[in-house]
Amino acid sequence: MEGTVLEQDWAQIVRRSMSGDSSAWAEMVRAHHKRVYGLCYRFTGNAADAEDLTQDVFLKIYMNLASFDATRGSLPVWITTMTRNLLVDNFRRTRNLRATGSLDEGWDQPQEQRPVADRLADPGVSPHEAAARGEIQKMVQKALMKVSVELREAVILRDLQDLDYKEIAQVLGIPEGTVKSRISRGRAELARLLERNRKEVM
Repeated sequence: MEGTVLEQDWAQIVRRSMSGDSSAWAEMVRAHHKRVYGLCYRFTGNAADAEDLTQDVFLKIYMNLASFDATRGSLPVWITTMTRNLLVDNFRRTRNLRATGSLDEGWDQPQEQRPVADRLADPGVSPHEAAARGEIQKMVQKALMKVSVELREAVILRDLQDLDYKEIAQVLGIPEGTVKSRISRGRAELARLLERNRKEVM
């Protein structure tokens, strides 16, 4: 949906939201919820935390709508930047968080309790294939949580959020060369962790 709304239309929707138009705000939330939730989930590895943080992000976005400047970048990049900043703040606050046992939450839920988008994704997938895919996702998420935060966020923004190097540089406030370096190092670290996990499983 993000791609179907032109940037000048987003600027207008932001203005309407600021003037109290609830339908404009609802449209913004609907269009960007998946991106924000995905970023929060990949960063925290916990579905419940991701939901809470997503709500916090949209509250922060609403309170800061006046700071959006379409001449300085697109709305999706601005929203991603706001999300990333809140995630970093949350990470710093909760650095001594609970053990990684909570990472597996959400994967083992009964099918009907998982998000609707997950259930609608592949109606033709057999239970065995779904279980195998779930295991792979679990392994990737667990490995991702072991990658340092600065490398993790670069990999998430590129490989899971599909931002280009320029947009990631904007979100993180670093040069494009540093972005490419972090993505490369993050991918290498992720591959090393996944290979180690694979050997442990065998």
